[in-house]
Amino acid sequence: MPDSDAVTSSPFAIRHASKRYGEVVALDDLSLQFATGTTTALIGSSGSGKSTVLRLLLGLEWPDRGQVLIDGRVLQPAHTLPLRRRVGYVIQEGGLFPHLTALGNLALLPQQLGWHLERIRDRAQELATLTHLPHAVLARYPAELSGGQRQRVALMRALMADPDALLLDEPLGALDPVVRHELQDDLQRIFERLGKTVILVTHDLAEAAWFAERLVLMRRGAVLQDGRFEDLRDRPADDFVRRFVQAPRRLPQIMR
Repeated sequence: MPDSDAVTSSPFAIRHASKRYGEVVALDDLSLQFATGTTTALIGSSGSGKSTVLRLLLGLEWPDRGQVLIDGRVLQPAHTLPLRRRVGYVIQEGGLFPHLTALGNLALLPQQLGWHLERIRDRAQELATLTHLPHAVLARYPAELSGGQRQRVALMRALMADPDALLLDEPLGALDPVVRHELQDDLQRIFERLGKTVILVTHDLAEAAWFAERLVLMRRGAVLQDGRFEDLRDRPADDFVRRFVQAPRRLPQIMR
């Protein structure tokens, strides 16, 4: 783990964290830190602990041992509400409330912060333009939206209060390949434009390399390798890293 000054300079850090669910080890003495304004992709097989990292950083789960640090301070239960107001969180399939319109979903946090309706609408329209969402969609309910539109609304909801950071847990995992490709392009553009700290969980190695210069490959609650895609490809730390990088299938060549 880096020295204490380096940890303090990071907005998010996990220090020697362990977490179990019964007999299942989710995290095993894990230490990570995330620099301001960077995009990091957490990758690995199912059950490797990627989503648990995000839940710990948000105070949705607590380590059995170890610490979570936010701006150098150990996270405590009393800190979770203000933390969640400054961190945007997006999950797979969006997690929108079905009984609220898109605008109603977007308004939830701003209403708690005391925003007036005109400010909420202006911000929603600004983000609709940023995410390439037709403004008319704001009046529709989630069941009336396509999968790509629901994910755009979920991203907009995470961005409504202009958070310091974005935590995204498989945000594109349930989308068809064409829509997923379009949203990958849009998200990369948004990340570059906004310059926020982004931590992304994905099973897709190509997606991780597309979004992030830093890839953290996890297995059984521990970090196997932390670096650029080229590091994992050209200098794998062990045989599992090598197999993980080589696992994605390529389209077969068309025989003529």
